[in-house]
Order: sequence, then C-alpha cells, then structure tokens
Amino acid sequence: MPPSRQRGQASILAAFTLLVIGSLAGVILSVSYRHAGEIRSSVSEHRAFFAAQAAANHALANLAQDESDAVGSAEEPLACDGAEYWFSMEEVASGSWLVRASGRAGLSERVLEVELERLEGGPFFHGVFAGNSSGDPTYELKLNGTGGQNDEIDGSVYSGGDLAVTEDAKVSGSMRAAGSVTGGDLEQQEAGRREPIPDLAGMHYEATAEIQVAKEFDAATYAADDLGGSAWQLPEENPAHIFRKNPSDRLDGSGATAKDDYYLEDPYETIRLDSGWDGSDATRLSLSGTGGEPGTSSNHKVFFVDGNLWLHNKKTYSFEFGTDGAGLAVTFVVKGNIYFADNLFQEDEDKDGVAFIALRDPDVADSGNIYFGDPTYGTLRRMHAYMYAENDFHDTNLNSASSSVVELVGNMTAGNQVKIQRDYVKVSRRGTTTTHTKLSIDFDERVANGELVLPGLPDGGAAEGGGFTIVSWREVGS
Repeated sequence: MPPSRQRGQASILAAFTLLVIGSLAGVILSVSYRHAGEIRSSVSEHRAFFAAQAAANHALANLAQDESDAVGSAEEPLACDGAEYWFSMEEVASGSWLVRASGRAGLSERVLEVELERLEGGPFFHGVFAGNSSGDPTYELKLNGTGGQNDEIDGSVYSGGDLAVTEDAKVSGSMRAAGSVTGGDLEQQEAGRREPIPDLAGMHYEATAEIQVAKEFDAATYAADDLGGSAWQLPEENPAHIFRKNPSDRLDGSGATAKDDYYLEDPYETIRLDSGWDGSDATRLSLSGTGGEPGTSSNHKVFFVDGNLWLHNKKTYSFEFGTDGAGLAVTFVVKGNIYFADNLFQEDEDKDGVAFIALRDPDVADSGNIYFGDPTYGTLRRMHAYMYAENDFHDTNLNSASSSVVELVGNMTAGNQVKIQRDYVKVSRRGTTTTHTKLSIDFDERVANGELVLPGLPDGGAAEGGGFTIVSWREVGS
C-alpha cells in the first residue's frame, strides 16, 4: 500500500485532471452552443433574403397585371416557406416604379429596393431599333439628309449607343438612347434609357419551327428554271418549294458564302419583270395549301433556314407574297445572313405580314446580319416586312442612283447595330457633291397593337406596355 503522502498527491492530480476535463467540456459546449446559434442566425438571414426576393417577384407580377397596391405589412405579413414577406410600390415617374420588398425570418429582416421601367415591347415595337449588344461606346445611330433626301421615320427609334437626328431628318415617334440623343423634337427625346435585347436564339427555332427548310431539301432534285440557272428544287406541294438552293447563275454573289444559299423564289410561278418597280407586276410567291395551291397549308408557320436567305434575282425587280385573300402570316428564321436585293410586296397590306429574323451561327463569323440593297445595280426601292438581325443591319450599295430613295413598310431592327451610312461623294467636271440616299420607314404597328400575330415571335405584351425591365436591384437597411 502506497504511503499516505503518495496517495495525497495522486488525489490532487486526479482532481486537477477532472477540473481540466470539466473546463474543456464547458468550452466545447459553449462553442457548440454559439456555433449552433450562428447557424440558426445564418439560416434565418438566408430565409429572410429569399422571402424578400419572393416579395419583389410578387410585386413585379402584380405590376404586369396593372396592380400597384401594397401587399401585406410588417404587422400582417404573408407567409412564405418558414418566413414571411410584404411589399409596397411607388410610381416615381411615368412608367417607372420603385418597389420596397421586405422579408423576415425569426429575428432577421432583409429589405430589397427594385427600380422598374415599363417596356414598349422590344424591337418589333419600334420603327428602328439598334441594341448595341457589343457595348461599343463609340456607336451612334445617325439619321440625316437635306431637302427631299431627308430620312423620315414614322415610328419610334432606339439606340443602345448614341442617337443623332441631324439636318432635315424627321422622327415622328419617341427617340430613346442608352447614351445621348441630339436633334429632333426635345419632347420626344429620352437619353440614358436602356432597353433589353431579345434573346431570339433562345426561342430554339431549330427544334420548334414547323418547316425545316434545309431538311426538306434532302429530297430535292437539280433542275433548270426560267428564274435563272439550275438549282436544287422541291415539288410544288412541298412547303419549302418557294426556295431554290444554290442557283448556278448567281454564284458571283453567293459563291463566297460559308453556308448553303437559299433564294426566295417560286419555280412554279411565271417570272415577271415589274418594270415599274412598284409591285404592280411582281413575280409571285405562293404558299402551299393556300388559294388552291397543292399541299398542306404553310401559312401561319415558321420557316427555319440553316444557311443564308436571298431575295435576289436577275430577271425581276420585285416579288410578292400571294394567298388569294387568305391573309399571310409567316416568319422566316435564318441561321446565317439575309440578303435583300430586290423589292418585296404583299398582296393585301391590311391582312398580310411577314417577319425575317437573322440569327448568329457560332461556327460562322459573318452571320446574324441583314444586308439591305443590291450589291451591283441598286435595284432595291421598297420592302414590306418586319426585319431583325441578331448581329448587324448593313446597307449595301444604297448610294446607287436607282436606290436614291428606299422605303420600308415594317421596321428595321438589330440586336447590335443598324449601320446606316448612305452619304456618298460624286465627282464630276462641275466639282464634287455629297449626296444622301433617303431612308423612309413607315412603322407597321399591327404587331404592336395585337392586330397581326406572326408565328414564332416572342410575346412583347400589349402596345401600351410590353412588360418591365429591372433598372436596379439592391439591398438596403431595414
């Protein structure tokens, strides 16, 4: 048996050990309790933030239905998945709203302020729209011209850069720009206004379009036609028969393109010159299944072209869609470029409508553009169409004397830039003169007011408001 002195020392050591262990256990318990509290607080913080986001989304949905009353309050909130929220809103300017959205969970409260602006519906609600998606700080959309050669836009104009309306140019609608606005009526100007660019590529036309033109041409035959040269063609009952693929007589224009070229022309209709360039004797484009034409109806459909689309023929100045009174409503979506070199008319301007959309091909640098004008002879004078280029809208040879005035019934829009450069210099024995090609756009508002529904276009909302865009979204103190 150990001496009593040793037993005393062992007791002291054991007591000290128990004291240390007890202290450590207390520290661990304290840390664990504090950590659990921090977790509970963090969870509450996150729940409160998500509840505030739900409140903001609720407010946005209400505004879309023209409801602007406050919903809930701090005393009477709405329940939201273990949390609660409420919001109020105030119209701080015409078409501009400030939403204050609050969320609460436990002892945590988060508050968001969201500034919203009402949209006009996107590019199909403008006479001219240039989104400047590239963010080019030097971009300027310019409208100009003097005397009878002055540009005239009957509709609204938007630029994602600057907008300059100079000399005698006229704009009858609003003039908005993300940058500066100069010229025109001061009451129509609105600088610093940024509008969203539509994600038409997100419409997935390759999967959703009813008529896949390139796939239809898997069954094509190669034949000569009065329209010019030999080309791949389809039977008349096929909805894609209004195209001819890679015609041999136009390789001077399309031979250098990266993709197949589809020319909008109907081999089952008689070629007509339309010597007056006014559509009175235009070459007809007849949709299948309409007006007694064979095949199932291709009206009210989306045509998807994986390639380039051309309106360009050496034997006529003009084409015209015809449905024999049925009312035309079609959309052509092109994964490539669109080239307009000839005039395009519609049989019934009150019933008919057509849209052309050019989308980028990720594998082709020169794509998603619309080229407007005949590259050689300047035969373009008048178009009836809604036109949107995901990339750029280019002029081509509009400085030709025969294209000194170009009229468009519809609109001219681009996700990036509308490049209108139609001032050119003439040198003669009498000296040097600068001439301007007049651009006249009569905005067709039937899509905006709901009178005309074109297939495949995103829903922009009613004419008086195509929804809202978020100008700012920030958290503020409660």
